[in-house]
Amino acid sequence: MASYGGTTQKCKACEKTVYLVDELTVDNKVYHRACFRCHHCKGTLKLSNYSSFEGVLYCQPHFDQLFKMTGSLDKSFEGAPKTARSYEVPHN
Repeated sequence: MASYGGTTQKCKACEKTVYLVDELTVDNKVYHRACFRCHHCKGTLKLSNYSSFEGVLYCQPHFDQLFKMTGSLDKSFEGAPKTARSYEVPHN
């Protein structure tokens, strides 16, 4: 039986099967390339410049607008202190 690059992994965003040709792995989570989008504006993200807060993806401008303008992530959400991850690759 031939294999067509299918995996048993499901996209974190849409929960559908991700085929190797369309697979993007970020923070040990698998996405379709087309599903790797900002939660706020739905813009397509790049590995070189995205942010993640509790597993929710954001483009850098919306991450800055939604979280950094308050000066603290704690002020943006009720409850215990949270951590955020921001990724930016230096331009050469």
